[in-house]
Amino acid sequence: MSVSERLEELGVELPKVVAPVAAYTPALVFGNTVRTSGQLPIADGQLVCQGRVGPNRTSPVEAYEAARLCALNALAAAAEAAGGVDRIKGVLKVTGFVASSRAFHAQPAVINGASELYQEIFGTQHVRSAVGVNALPLDASVEVEVEFELQD
Repeated sequence: MSVSERLEELGVELPKVVAPVAAYTPALVFGNTVRTSGQLPIADGQLVCQGRVGPNRTSPVEAYEAARLCALNALAAAAEAAGGVDRIKGVLKVTGFVASSRAFHAQPAVINGASELYQEIFGTQHVRSAVGVNALPLDASVEVEVEFELQD
């Protein structure tokens, strides 16, 4: 089954590629891979999850959904750079950043939003890092960058 067919089966529609917020490109092809810049939880031009994750702040559930949106934005950027989503074979690596309060230590659970989406789409595992940080661009709660493998 192609990636586009799997997305349709899951009822997932790729968003438009988010315009860069600084001096970079959303994704570039390197040999048989495509790497994305960090993708924020932006939908329809709006940042949908802001602030640090933790007690009395952004909830881990909200941040999980934001990571899922970041992953969709990364897939859209990769597909555009690669010449179509069906050129993407799978995910090699996900790096996720979570703006975290001092009391929050469940960054891996937040970045599962991205990883679990990719597992639904591609049916495979990937390597991953989930990092807690003090702040992210535009006060986003989550940022995700991805390396995808391309079809030969």
